[in-house]
Amino acid sequence: MRIIDLATWPRRRHFALFHGFDNPHFGLCANVDITRARAELKERGLPVTPALIYLLARAANAIPEFRHRIRGAGADAQVVEHEWAHPSPTVLPEDGLFSFCTIPFHPDPARFLPDAQARLQDAVRQPSLEDVPGADDLLYMTCIPWISFTGVQHPMHLRPVDSIPRIAWGRFFEEGGRLKMPLAVQGHHALMDGVHLGRYYALAQELLDQPSTWTEPGP
Repeated sequence: MRIIDLATWPRRRHFALFHGFDNPHFGLCANVDITRARAELKERGLPVTPALIYLLARAANAIPEFRHRIRGAGADAQVVEHEWAHPSPTVLPEDGLFSFCTIPFHPDPARFLPDAQARLQDAVRQPSLEDVPGADDLLYMTCIPWISFTGVQHPMHLRPVDSIPRIAWGRFFEEGGRLKMPLAVQGHHALMDGVHLGRYYALAQELLDQPSTWTEPGP
């Protein structure tokens, strides 16, 4: 982790503007094409949920703004950049009450995917709503598989500041002979703009279109 020098940070004026907003979060929701990725996962017998978590976290970690976090408030506010942002998805046990699960991110899918599957299964067996106190090197994720939604609103604390991005995906659906998935992304406007969300969608779609780059076993 490194502390960003606000005095020389090119984004300092945007940060000063949006950091003072009562609700500085903004988000987008768009459909992504998962035709090739879903077929590849099915062919290889790989579980879909850990793969999507990996893919969506990999795209986020490739964009520095998704690893930036605000700490403190007012004149004491700092911006830090984490080396990695770790996915923290919700999990739905059999009783229908969701549980939290944090998965350490690793860029190598051969290391991430088995660990993710094990941690997701553990969260089903032992549900918990506990977070690591003070941890902000996270990416909050949730799947809403019952609905092909067109928008999502997330609950959050506004004071103290919460600058962790939110990522949600929904029910797959067919359109024009292709399989698609709604994907919603939310961020803190003091740290990122629409251009960064646009880059995120482009990277996510690139990975979805080239599944062999993250599903094939390594050497």
